[in-house]
Amino acid sequence: MAFKAGYGDAVMAKMKRLVKLEGFGNVRMMDDEIPEPNDGEAQIKVRRSLISRGSELFRRYVLEEAVPVEMMGYSDTGDVTKVGAGVEGIAVGQRVKAVGPHAQYVTASPTAEVKDVALLPGGMSYEKGTFLHLAASAVMWARTTPVEPGDTVVVVGQGIIGLLYSQAVRERLPGRVITIDAEDSRCEVSRRVGADEAVNAAKEDPVAAIKDRTHGEGADVVVECVGGPAGVKSFEQSLAMTRKDGVIHLISKYQPGPLEGYGSVPLDSGLIQRKMLVSGTRISGRRADHQKEAAEMMMAGRIDVEPLITHRMPWRQTPEAYHLLYNSPESALGVIIDWDR
Repeated sequence: MAFKAGYGDAVMAKMKRLVKLEGFGNVRMMDDEIPEPNDGEAQIKVRRSLISRGSELFRRYVLEEAVPVEMMGYSDTGDVTKVGAGVEGIAVGQRVKAVGPHAQYVTASPTAEVKDVALLPGGMSYEKGTFLHLAASAVMWARTTPVEPGDTVVVVGQGIIGLLYSQAVRERLPGRVITIDAEDSRCEVSRRVGADEAVNAAKEDPVAAIKDRTHGEGADVVVECVGGPAGVKSFEQSLAMTRKDGVIHLISKYQPGPLEGYGSVPLDSGLIQRKMLVSGTRISGRRADHQKEAAEMMMAGRIDVEPLITHRMPWRQTPEAYHLLYNSPESALGVIIDWDR
């Protein structure tokens, strides 16, 4: 059964790609046609792709409805195999990162804001390159957050986004970065990549912990990176652990669901008073420029992604990788899919 993805009408050789069919967790590898590049696009043979638990499991796994194939993934690296008319700066044979689904071949455009393709820096592996898109987002978020030198910054949630953000925010010269997560393994990774302290929310009340470490005042800046169903409670705690005149930066997402109130965050008027709430990115400059700087930070070791990788799996096991991420949050974090084996 072939799944058309809007890549043109030419009949091509088959490839394998991940699809999400109707039903909870119904992810499968299936045949599709290899996409041909349109004008302004490049075709990429994928070598590695990254599955991020927080970003991919809710809309692309938990909900019952089927998901469009182009939504199934967004962090690929590989080699350019064809280019369409009008493509500049990208040539056949070059190593690139691309925003595309989990598939053996994808197409993307060097001028697109969303479905983009860009050269990998020399010396950056395909594996590490899969983190480049999220690292660029982390840099943009960190540059959006109102941080003053010397501030105490608390990063709530140490999934891939939280771990990348807690490293990227160092360029803002905070006095200390304290991270919070409910999994021992993620707290340990957080310490490895430079957190001054990691609080395990399953063993210690996070609000009390931050108040204790800030002489009862609360943190100058709290960054919410949990999202999903658990993020609703986390957001309430974030409000409570932020000092008066402090900042809360909301970068996680709260997907809608089948139950009333699912995905809604409470804006308690008593807790939000005298606090600044910032959401997403509010920053000038092209994403490509921030992405280039994120790559430089990765190459220099200021953003370390190696400790974030917990599993490497062959492409045939991509559905199993999703199941693993959903069922084992205590041990699975960043899963790399190897399309060469």
